[in-house]
Amino acid sequence: MNKKDQGSDNKLPLQQVNRVIRAGEAADKAQADTVITEEAVALVYNGISHAVMMTTPQDLVDFALGFSLSEGIITKAADLLDCEIYHRENGTEICLTISSRFFTRLKQQRRTLAGTSGCGLCGVESLAQAFKQPDALPKAPLVDFLSIEKAVTGFNGEQVLNRQSGGVHGAAFYHNDGELALLREDVGRHNALDKLIGALAQTDFSAGQGFVLASSRASYEMVYKTISCGINHLVTFSAPTSKAIELARAGNLNLIGFARQGRQVVYHSAVEPLS
Repeated sequence: MNKKDQGSDNKLPLQQVNRVIRAGEAADKAQADTVITEEAVALVYNGISHAVMMTTPQDLVDFALGFSLSEGIITKAADLLDCEIYHRENGTEICLTISSRFFTRLKQQRRTLAGTSGCGLCGVESLAQAFKQPDALPKAPLVDFLSIEKAVTGFNGEQVLNRQSGGVHGAAFYHNDGELALLREDVGRHNALDKLIGALAQTDFSAGQGFVLASSRASYEMVYKTISCGINHLVTFSAPTSKAIELARAGNLNLIGFARQGRQVVYHSAVEPLS
């Protein structure tokens, strides 16, 4: 894949704003604050705009590749032939080039997405389009409790943008021993996971040798994206939804929610079904 250097293509992920702190009868205090950047990012395939997402303008090549993979537009990193990023007055365009075979397929199944930071199914035209079924994963046993606890313990310290702004989701891939491999952050939980998927796809990582830990709830879309990239385990800090659990069962995904120090809630175990 030909691409521009990510460092020069990214905008500042954080911005300074003024705020006033109110404390009841105490005097109001005005001071500067740091907030996460959110802007519209358009994904354009072979000259045709396909999706506009609200995202944090950092790791945009990772985001574009991960989105392309998790949405099934392409099947591997090498299928993305070119990626160029253009900053416009009202947002950013990511211009992607894929082969005519994949582009023809994209046009046939094309849907209009108007995604927000909290929406993964916006713009689908019918209920039949809403729920896709990825190929089921080979069954794998749950990751060791202590490995997940180790990852959970260190996760917040690894979230650089969230520490500075307090408004950012994170998605990370940990090895089965709980050691961090990669982490990506974004204002949207789906975007953070797409960035992680895109970053992993550019390495020689083994999907079966680790797990995803995400700061968010486990939605249907989060489960779908995890299964689609071949990872057997999704661990989240918050709860799963009913559709997420249904898809995890169908796709042999080990799904754990409410991950805390000393406590994990298993919603689906592929090898040892819950009684």
